[in-house]
Amino acid sequence: MQPGGHLEPTDITLIDAAVRELAEETGLDPGKVVPASQTPVYIEFDEVPARPAKDEPQHYHLDIGYSFTTAQADIGDIQESEVTGAAWYPFAVAERRVGPRIARAISGPARIG
Repeated sequence: MQPGGHLEPTDITLIDAAVRELAEETGLDPGKVVPASQTPVYIEFDEVPARPAKDEPQHYHLDIGYSFTTAQADIGDIQESEVTGAAWYPFAVAERRVGPRIARAISGPARIG
């Protein structure tokens, strides 16, 4: 799965939040990644069942994903509480691992799904 998280009060834009989460979870230098597009790669709206163990009621969740490119960013210290590993992949490998979201990142605007 790609890095992700929730908006924080300090996030000014959705891309700011995506860059912050990317940097937090993978240790990447946020100054060395560039959004592939200002348009999200995907937008998903799903129902999340209640999780009594976390004292969370049933709710809805909106995911907005972005794609980033880099020529020189290295994976740093990962946030082990949330991430078990991180790596950059060539497009063909990433598409096999993640699926069609990657192709949408370079082919056009977001699709709601």
